Amino acid sequence: MPKYLILWEIDQRRIPTGRKDRGTGWNFLLSMIKEQIKQGLTKDWGLFVGETKGYSIMEGTEVEVTNATQKYVPFAFYEVKQVMSIEQTEEVIKNLTS
Repeated sequence: MPKYLILWEIDQRRIPTGRKDRGTGWNFLLSMIKEQIKQGLTKDWGLFVGETKGYSIMEGTEVEVTNATQKYVPFAFYEVKQVMSIEQTEEVIKNLTS
């Protein structure tokens, strides 16, 4: 199953100025992320300390990952990188050396 590193950033223009409203927004977004973890699509998620940016690790098809990230538009921007496992990398190296 393809694996993706997703670097995300909250759109600063969409962050409420009120503390309670910000908390409500974060709770809503985190509940969606927890659901994706429960479903197995999101394998890991984190927020960079002191920032409104972070990362996710997802495993799924291109369509599944795109559908998942679209749930957070227009609140977040993404950089999505498909990654290879150690085994896949070894296969590339084997091909280079044979």
